[in-house]
Amino acid sequence: MYAPERQQEILRLARDGGRVDVLSLAEVFQVTAETIRRDLKALDRAGLVRRVHGGAIPAGRLDFEPDLSERESTAADEKDRIAKAALAELPVDGTVILDAGTTVARLAAAIPLEATLTAVTHSLPIAARLADHPGLQLHLVGGRVRNRTRAAVDAWALRAYGEIRADVAFIAANGFSAEHGLTTPDLAEAAVKRAAMAAARRVVLLADSAKHGQEHFARFGDLGDVDLLITDSGLSPEDAAVIERGGTEVVRA
Repeated sequence: MYAPERQQEILRLARDGGRVDVLSLAEVFQVTAETIRRDLKALDRAGLVRRVHGGAIPAGRLDFEPDLSERESTAADEKDRIAKAALAELPVDGTVILDAGTTVARLAAAIPLEATLTAVTHSLPIAARLADHPGLQLHLVGGRVRNRTRAAVDAWALRAYGEIRADVAFIAANGFSAEHGLTTPDLAEAAVKRAAMAAARRVVLLADSAKHGQEHFARFGDLGDVDLLITDSGLSPEDAAVIERGGTEVVRA
C-alpha cells in the first residue's frame, strides 16, 4: 500500500471511530510506528486530523477530551518547568485559587512546605495533594464531580466562587490563542473556570505550548483576561509578542 492510500484509510478510521492510535495503526498496516507518525504528521499538516498524545483525532472534533492519566503523561517536562516558574507568583500569606488541570496540579505538588497560604480548589486530585500540607488552609469547593477530570462543577461550585475573593487564580485551559481565547471541551467546566477567574484579582494561565492555537467547544474567556501566561519555550518569540501586544505578559519557561 502506498503512503497516500494508507493515509486515506487512516483518515477514514479516525472519522469512523473518533480517534486512532499509533500502535494499533502500525499493527493494522504492518508498518513501523514511525511510519504511522509520519502519516499522521502529513494529515495534520493538511488540516484533516489533529495530533494528540499517542495518536490523532479528526480535525472537526472540538469536544474531544483526553482522560486524566493521558493528560498527566503529556508534555511532562514542559509542565514541570511551568510549575516551577509559577512558584514565583504565589502570594505571601495570601489566597490562591487552583483550577483543575494537570499543570496546576504540578504547581500544587511543588508548593514549598514553609509556604503559608489559603488555597481554594474544585479539583479532587489537587485537594488530595494539598491535604497534608502543614502551612495551608485548604478549602475544597463542592459540586457534581466530572469523572473525566475529577473536578467539581455546576451550581454549588459556581456559588462558592461567587462568594470569595482571591489574590491569584492559577487557571488551566485545553486551548488558548489571541483569536479564539481560552477554551475547554466541556461547558460545565468552562463555567467554573470563568467563575474562578472572576473571583481573583490576578489571573495566571498555566499552559504548555502545544495548546497554543488549539480550539475547543466551550469558550470561557479572552486571552486578554489573563494577566500572565506561563508556558514553555516551544511557544515562539513571535507568538509570545502577539500575545503580549494584547496585554498579557508571557513567561517562556
